Amino acid sequence: MGIVQEFKEFALKANVMDLAVGVIIGGAFSGIVNSLVKDLIMPVIGVATGGLDFSNMFVRLGDIPSTFKGNPDSYKDLQAAGVAAFGYGSFVTVLINFIILAFIIFMMVKFINRLRNPDPVAAPAPAAPSEDVLLLREIRDAVTGRVS
Repeated sequence: MGIVQEFKEFALKANVMDLAVGVIIGGAFSGIVNSLVKDLIMPVIGVATGGLDFSNMFVRLGDIPSTFKGNPDSYKDLQAAGVAAFGYGSFVTVLINFIILAFIIFMMVKFINRLRNPDPVAAPAPAAPSEDVLLLREIRDAVTGRVS
């Protein structure tokens, strides 16, 4: 079997195609979550914390060049100028994105698992053994010397 044929069989397997679809949908879903965090959640957190802008929270590590034209208190301006800065506010935003995305994926997997394996309806208690079964058990116990 040639390598082209092996690759074709590999690429056309259902799990590879499912993975490709998952990656594409995940990328689109990531954009939605990023917008949710950036445009809806972070402004509310900013208002709740007295106007803090997480995207602009940083510690400048390098010196500002003499040719710098911009706001020295702006993380984006410093990045554009190539000034070394520790941007922990951007990290907090990305971390919140991850937590929300992970929680949503967890809930989706939990929902899909519930659809695949619905909760079993409480099975009725087994019926009491019939008189014939009880009599046979007594005979067995008497023959084997068991005491019930």
